[in-house]
Amino acid sequence: DAALERTTAAIAGMVDEAKRGEVLAIAAVGTAGLRIASNRDAVLASIEARTSLRIEVISGDEEGRLAYVAATSGLGLSAGSLVVFDTGGGSSQFTFGHDSSVDERFSVNVGAVRYTERYKLDGVVSAVVLHAALVAMGGAVTNITAVKHSLASYDPAIVQGTVLDRAEIDRQIELYRSRDADGRRTIVGLQPKRAEVILAGACIVRTVMEKLGKQSLTVSDRGLRHGVLAERFGG
Repeated sequence: DAALERTTAAIAGMVDEAKRGEVLAIAAVGTAGLRIASNRDAVLASIEARTSLRIEVISGDEEGRLAYVAATSGLGLSAGSLVVFDTGGGSSQFTFGHDSSVDERFSVNVGAVRYTERYKLDGVVSAVVLHAALVAMGGAVTNITAVKHSLASYDPAIVQGTVLDRAEIDRQIELYRSRDADGRRTIVGLQPKRAEVILAGACIVRTVMEKLGKQSLTVSDRGLRHGVLAERFGG
């Protein structure tokens, strides 16, 4: 009940802010958390009763497609083959395409929160446990980028378009592995609320790069919500 109230109150605050800005329309989508929640209907009903906002729960495929739209439009990537992946708390979305066309998209149940809980990655982690997590895993990227740039205050203009290589990811994995959550919170650039799950997120990113055979990736600060914006309102 407490978590439901926090969620409803947070969304109500966003709706109130939007109305103060005299927006013409609001679009809201739900992802993995709502897809797997046993009380999804109760959550949606609570939010609608408080805000009159009806949230559309989208599939993992659709989530991946919208992330692709966001990345290609935000980074100006309009030609050539492209893989866009978006790591979340409960799942990760992958979209393969070329130019502005999507060829294949899928979602896997691999997320930073899910794997933090499974492998107890919120504290100091041994090399053995870390190896097991990396092998298994197959929201984190922007935080990793902020740590790379030592951003005391998050700056999307700096994050957008940053190139991360495997060496930097490996450096940060070791940085997080050797500290508990409180120790991680002292790292400049890391959002305090991400301290528990950042190691899992970094492991996911590292494994994706290895599976794709890539030494580096380009960071998009624009995610799912930007894809929704671009598609629904042409922004």
